[in-house]
Amino acid sequence: MSTQAPSASRSATDPPPNKKLELLTGRDRAVLAVMVIIPALFVVGLVWLPALISVLLSFTRWNGIGPVSDIDFVGVQNYVDLVTIYPSFFPAVQNNLLWLVVFFFIATPLGMFMAVLLDREIRGSVFYQSALYLPVVLSLALIGFIWQLIYSNDQGLLNAVLGTQIDWFGDADINIYAVLVAASWRHVGYIMLLYLAGLKGVDPALREAAAMDGASEARTFFSVIFPAMRPINVVVLVITVIEALRAFDIVWVINKGRNGLELLSSLTVSNVIGEASRVGFGSAIATIMLLFSLVFIVIYMISIYGERENR
Repeated sequence: MSTQAPSASRSATDPPPNKKLELLTGRDRAVLAVMVIIPALFVVGLVWLPALISVLLSFTRWNGIGPVSDIDFVGVQNYVDLVTIYPSFFPAVQNNLLWLVVFFFIATPLGMFMAVLLDREIRGSVFYQSALYLPVVLSLALIGFIWQLIYSNDQGLLNAVLGTQIDWFGDADINIYAVLVAASWRHVGYIMLLYLAGLKGVDPALREAAAMDGASEARTFFSVIFPAMRPINVVVLVITVIEALRAFDIVWVINKGRNGLELLSSLTVSNVIGEASRVGFGSAIATIMLLFSLVFIVIYMISIYGERENR
């Protein structure tokens, strides 16, 4: 009884939630308003407004140069042309799906495996963690330049080791797989960092309870630790999907997303700012990418808010 009395007295003196705002001074309210309004304006002006304009332009035909009065409303004709007469659309969708499959089933599990190994604090774990994380701080464009040196058909490291002269980035039959290896090099380090942070936050009592029950390390991880990291798993899922959809830099520096490296993002850029300058058509491709991303973002938001309501 004596141990519960102080907490009871404190809870009795705490103001109700709807009364807390009344305790704020005018200066506090002004600071809070500035902290909310300014970031909101940046998000609306730099994210939501351009996205909304792109969606609206996807129903028009415009070269992006003339006045607004030159914009012609064409309805869903841009979307119809995408799936009927645009030859690069379905190869780009196929490459984006392949990007997602490789990231989800190869790069992400490999990053998780590396995190599990480093979480055991093996000798040299700091060095390995730094080496695996190093590609994450590099842009995909820079990674593309680095792997061009590795894949070069005459002076590349890979051909020198294998004794071949394969044009890894120039051959349309294999260049997408070569690019995926380079992109996965970066993605593995990113996922490793996320899961390593998640593993550090897992309650050690869960491991001890599983060990007392006689569970093996693999059984403990997949039956106890992995489910306990559900928020991290959801974040990794959303990040993997978004990374697969917004992949652009690395293919653009290689061959501007052509000759087997077509992606939805590269098609958007080539149509909007390319020689054709078809802003409405490019906006239609960007809108399709936005819809794909929104599906997984909504799943993420539902998961996060669902957990908060259950607490």
